[in-house]
Amino acid sequence: MRIIGTIARYTVVEALHTRLPLLVGCVILVLVAASLFAAELAIAEGARFQAAIYAAGVRLAGVFIVGLYVLASMAREFDDRGLDTVLALDLTRGQYLLGKLAGFLAIGALVAATATVPLAPSATPGALLQWGLSLCLELSIVVAFSLFCIVSLGQVMMAASVMVGFYLLARTLTAVRLMAASPISGADSLPYQVMHWVTEGVALLIPGFDHWTHTAWVVDAPAPWLDIAVLAGQGMLYVALLAAASMFDFYRRNF
Repeated sequence: MRIIGTIARYTVVEALHTRLPLLVGCVILVLVAASLFAAELAIAEGARFQAAIYAAGVRLAGVFIVGLYVLASMAREFDDRGLDTVLALDLTRGQYLLGKLAGFLAIGALVAATATVPLAPSATPGALLQWGLSLCLELSIVVAFSLFCIVSLGQVMMAASVMVGFYLLARTLTAVRLMAASPISGADSLPYQVMHWVTEGVALLIPGFDHWTHTAWVVDAPAPWLDIAVLAGQGMLYVALLAAASMFDFYRRNF
């Protein structure tokens, strides 16, 4: 655990010494300015409209910033051969990967906390905590999946494409299931049945992010805490499964 904690700490320190904090700050400032401008255009409920615009924008921006940072950071270690030096020390591949994952999860939590701060004036403390916790869990899954992609595929562009496709599918999964369950015609045909089974199978494997980090929690009413507990359980389960898959591929690779 000491070795894992050390690797995680240096991963966070490395991120703080890059331009990642500046990028996150600039993105948040731009989104705050854009939401203020949109609020001025609203005829009524300007504050709610501003909070909704900012919450939706910063959620999407946080996912792609954190996901792409994980891919770029790991790819740099692979390309610079720094991983060879690290693995030559008295530590296992499992300790190294878990340390990196823990550090990236901490970075995701810091990004989620920073993104939540501008919503404080327009949301109750309970709703703000729920939204920030859900965003942190969502970023944790994205971090774990991005780590799995770069370890398995090894190429940044391919891994980024898979990561983006995974997130977009997770955000639209409910709509895809509804369309597959209610076709206009040909409901009894074999192609439709196969598509329906495939869609339901994918739904069992991919988290439905359209149920996570709802903007309505900060502009209308907070969610029941039981729902947040369910999301927390799902998030930890997905992170654990993705970490195990990454570990399997990491031990299988030759460096």
